[in-house]
Amino acid sequence: MGGKAARFDGRDKSALVVEGRSILERQVTEISTVVEDIMIVGAAAVAAPDPHARQGVAPQLRRLPDIVPGCGPLGGLHAALAAAHGDPVFVVACDMPYVNAAFVDYLFSLAGEGAIVVPQTDRGYHPLCAVYARACLEAVAARIAERRLALRALIDDVPARVVACAEIARFGTPSQLLANVNTPGEYADLEAIQGHKL
Repeated sequence: MGGKAARFDGRDKSALVVEGRSILERQVTEISTVVEDIMIVGAAAVAAPDPHARQGVAPQLRRLPDIVPGCGPLGGLHAALAAAHGDPVFVVACDMPYVNAAFVDYLFSLAGEGAIVVPQTDRGYHPLCAVYARACLEAVAARIAERRLALRALIDDVPARVVACAEIARFGTPSQLLANVNTPGEYADLEAIQGHKL
């Protein structure tokens, strides 16, 4: 899912290059081994490039605007749940380059244990790298109608299966696996860690 990227001067963070590939391409490559229906939701969805289009490689990406604009990540989740072909739905922020297929598959495997399957680290919950049952749509719509837009607070409304650090660590270092790029400074730090020229 993509947002306005206000802290990144409005740039499309999914197009940022990490280890030679855009974040979007990295995500699609990993997620497409687990799911067939991939949606790009949010303000940048119409303009977002399909990293496989020039190669004619599946999967096709569906681009969707928010149904109710101006509701942030909760609005993106609302649009994704409403349009999804399957159940449950994996949601990932457009600025998370290191999410891998094995971890996504593990989150799906826990879907019967809660309406939301959400990782939790010392930084708190990570609701933008989580699995949601389509049954969450009613609670999401109610929050939007009441303008209670904090996505993390949705975890209080529906049964959640929390994925602890010890579980996350089976699939990579939690701080890297769940890293996101909120600011140019964070992107520069990430590039420096990977040995790229700044």
